Amino acid sequence: MSDAAGTKDSAACVRCAWAGEDPLYIAYHDEEWGVPQRDERALFELLLLEGAQAGLSWITVLRKRARYRELFDGFEPERIAMWDAGRHAALLAEPGIIRNRAKIEAASANARAWLDLRAAGISPVDFLWGFVGGSPRHNRFRHPAEVPALTPESQAMSKALKARGFKFVGPTICYAFMQASGMVNDHTLGCFRHRELAG
Repeated sequence: MSDAAGTKDSAACVRCAWAGEDPLYIAYHDEEWGVPQRDERALFELLLLEGAQAGLSWITVLRKRARYRELFDGFEPERIAMWDAGRHAALLAEPGIIRNRAKIEAASANARAWLDLRAAGISPVDFLWGFVGGSPRHNRFRHPAEVPALTPESQAMSKALKARGFKFVGPTICYAFMQASGMVNDHTLGCFRHRELAG
């Protein structure tokens, strides 16, 4: 049974423990996390937001995501790449996002690096999905404690992105990105979404 938001009735299914009881987090868990994402703009947004999350909880970013979309030019890399010091300063004054100078400046650097991939004839989508061989990996973890914070694949992604000028793309951030974008299915085995995504 689904509620008005499209998520399943909390009493009728088992979710990953991290989803908790926050309706926003539950909706994110049920509808987005772990769903294979191959839309270029959506992947760029997710990469920037995962970098913004560094050192914080994901729910903090999720609560600010709508404002990020307004202020970050719809996450269009062509526009973000053109930001100057004045735009960075203006964003630092915005309470609706995470006001961290290094993270805001990294958004511009990452946009330029993203465009450089394209200019080199490399599809950013194919480049990123290449670290899992192009297809989702369905892990079979029974308990949250079994889920790793990073993997050899996320370490390889981190190294490759850094070499191309990306910022805030450490191996832990990269693994969170891989989980969120559905490159890996890390819903625990008892979670109803593991079965749906793996099926």
